[in-house]
Amino acid sequence: MPATEKMTDHIIFGLMTSAGLNPEPEKTQIREVQEALKTASKRMTGKTGKPEFIAMSGNYLIIVEDKAETMYQANYMTDKNDTLLMDTSSVEKFAENGALHYAQHITYYTSFKKVFAFGCSGTEKEQLKIRPIFVTDKSYKVLPVVRDFSDFRHENIETYYRTKVLGNKSERAAELEEILSRAKQLHEDLRNYGSLSEQDKPVIVSGILLALCNKHFSSEQLTCGIGETREERRRDGEKIFDAIKEHIRQVDDTHKMKIEVVLNQFEFIKLRPQLSTRHPALGKSPLRYFAEYIHSKILSAICNNSPDDVLGRFYGEFLSYSGGDGKGLGIVLTPSHITELMVDLLDIKMSEKVLDPCCGTGGFLIAAMSKMFKQAENPAKMRREQEAAKMNIRQNLLYGVEMNDRMFSVATTNMILRGDGKSNLVCDDFFKLPVERLRKENFRIGIMNPPYSQAKNKQTAHLSELRFIQHLLDGLGDGARCAVIVPQSTMVGKTKFDAAIKALILEKHTLEGVITLNPQTFYKVGTNPVIAIFTAHVKHSKRHYSKFINFKDDGYEISPHIGLLDNGTHEQKRRQLLDCWLHNAPAHSSFMVKARVEPTDEWLHSFYYFNDEIPSENDFEQTMADYLTFEFKMIADGRGYLFGYEED
Repeated sequence: MPATEKMTDHIIFGLMTSAGLNPEPEKTQIREVQEALKTASKRMTGKTGKPEFIAMSGNYLIIVEDKAETMYQANYMTDKNDTLLMDTSSVEKFAENGALHYAQHITYYTSFKKVFAFGCSGTEKEQLKIRPIFVTDKSYKVLPVVRDFSDFRHENIETYYRTKVLGNKSERAAELEEILSRAKQLHEDLRNYGSLSEQDKPVIVSGILLALCNKHFSSEQLTCGIGETREERRRDGEKIFDAIKEHIRQVDDTHKMKIEVVLNQFEFIKLRPQLSTRHPALGKSPLRYFAEYIHSKILSAICNNSPDDVLGRFYGEFLSYSGGDGKGLGIVLTPSHITELMVDLLDIKMSEKVLDPCCGTGGFLIAAMSKMFKQAENPAKMRREQEAAKMNIRQNLLYGVEMNDRMFSVATTNMILRGDGKSNLVCDDFFKLPVERLRKENFRIGIMNPPYSQAKNKQTAHLSELRFIQHLLDGLGDGARCAVIVPQSTMVGKTKFDAAIKALILEKHTLEGVITLNPQTFYKVGTNPVIAIFTAHVKHSKRHYSKFINFKDDGYEISPHIGLLDNGTHEQKRRQLLDCWLHNAPAHSSFMVKARVEPTDEWLHSFYYFNDEIPSENDFEQTMADYLTFEFKMIADGRGYLFGYEED
C-alpha cells in the first residue's frame, strides 16, 4: 500500500476514534458481515473484500473506503451527481464507488439493511474530503460532505438519520416553527383586539411577561373592573401595571433610575381603557386574553435559561410583519446562533466584565451570561460557591447601553426573565459616554451589533459603523477583546472619513481578523455581514498576521415558513471555525487566509484570497457550454452583432 494512503488511513482512524466509533481495519467481529465480505472483492472475482474500516454506531453499520488523492474521491454518471458508476474500474479506483460496493453487498447478504458508507480522500486533514452515503437493500442516497464523524456518534446518528436522510424536521426546527407561529398569531391579536401600534406591541408583551412572573399576580385577577371588592373593580391595566412595578422592584431595588425609565414605557397599559374593557368577541378584556395566551404559549419558552433570545425573536417577528420602527432606526436583531458564536470566538471567561453598547433586546448579554454560568457550574466547587459566582456575574459583570427607550425596556425585561434583575443596563446614547468614564470600568470584553446605515451624508458621518467600533475600542481596558458584527462594506472603508478611521484604529488597536458570514444571516434585511475581532489598546504591528475567514457556508439555510435554520451541518462547521480561530488549526486558503494588513486594504477574505487551483476539464467544458448557450440566445434574439455576425 502506498505510504500516502497510509496517511489517509491514519487520519480517518483518528477521526473515527475521536467520535467513539471504534473502527476495525479491514475486518470485523460481526460474524454475518465477516461472512458476506468473503465474496465482496472489488474486482468482482468472488474473493474477499477488505474495506478500510468497519464500525457500528447504534443500529447502523459504518463502512469506510479511502484513497490518498482527492481526484479519486468519486466517479459519477455524467450530468448526475447522485448516481455513482458501479463498473469494476470505478469501484476499484474511487473511494465513494468502492464504499458503496461494499455497503450494497452487505445489505444484500446480511440482516443489516441500513448502512452508512463513507468515501474519503486526501492526505492532509484540512483538505480531507469525507462523503457519507446512506445505503439500504433497495437504494442509496448520496449525502453532503462532512468534516468529521461527530454526527455519527452513538448519541447523534439517529438525529442525523431523521434530518439528513429522511428530511424530517429536527426538534429544534419544529420548536422554532411553533414559536414563530405563536408570534404571528399574537401579533395579529394585538392588532385586532388591542388596536396597538407597532412600537407598543413588543412593550406590552414585555409588560405582561413581567406581571406574570409576579407570584402575587395571575390572569384570573383581570375581571374588566367587575366585582364586589374595590380591588376587583380596579381596571385590568392598573392591576397589570402594579404587578409589573412590584416585580421589578423585588428583583432590582438598587437601580432606581432604570426602574423609572422602564415603568414609563408601561404607563400606557393602565391609561388605555379599551385594553381593560370587555371585548364582545373575546368575552373578556384584551389584556386578560393576552395574558392567558402569553402565559400558556410564550412564558415557558423564555424562562428556561436557554441562550436563545426568544423575546428578541418575538420583537423581530413583530417588526417583520409590519415594517415597524426597526428599519428607520437601523436596528438589526442578531440571530441567537451568531450571538453564541461571537461569545465563543471571544472565549469569554466567567470573571471578565462585558460591555454591549448597543444592546438591543439583550441578546449578546444573554449569550455571555449563559456561557459564564456554565463555567460557574463547576462540579468541583460547592453549590454555595457556584451560586456566589453566578451572583457576581449578574451584579457586576454584564453591562449594556441602549438609546431607544422602548428597546431598553424590552432588554431589561429580557434580563429580568433570565433571573438577572440587577444587570447594569442604562438608557443612554453610547457616543455621549466619555471614553475616560468607560476606561475606568476596565471592560475586558466588548461585543456589539451597532445600528446600520446611519452615516448617510457629511452631517451624519460620525454615526458610521466604524465610529461605533472606534468608540467601543477606545473605551475598553488595555488588552480587552472585542467582536462586532457589521456590514462587510464597513471593512472596505468606502468613504474618506471611514478610511481615516481605519488608520486611526490600527494606530491604537490590533485587528485580529474578520469572518465573512452567510449572506442570509439577516435574510429579511439584505445585509451581507462580517464579524470583526480586535484587541484593544495594543497597536497593530506591521508584522502581525490577521486571520480572514470565509464562513459563508455556515450550515444555515432559509426554510419556508420558518426562516434561517440549521441544515444539520452547522455544528461541525462551527467547530472548524473555532478550531482555526482559537487553536490555529490549519485550513485551506479558500477557508482561511492569514495576511498583514494596511488601512487602505479591504479587510475581507475575498481581498486577500488567491485561488491558485487549476480549473478542471469539467470546469472548462461547463464554462464553454455556458458561453455557447449565451451566444446562441443573443443571436436568436437578433443581437448577433455583439459577436461579429451580420444580420441576414
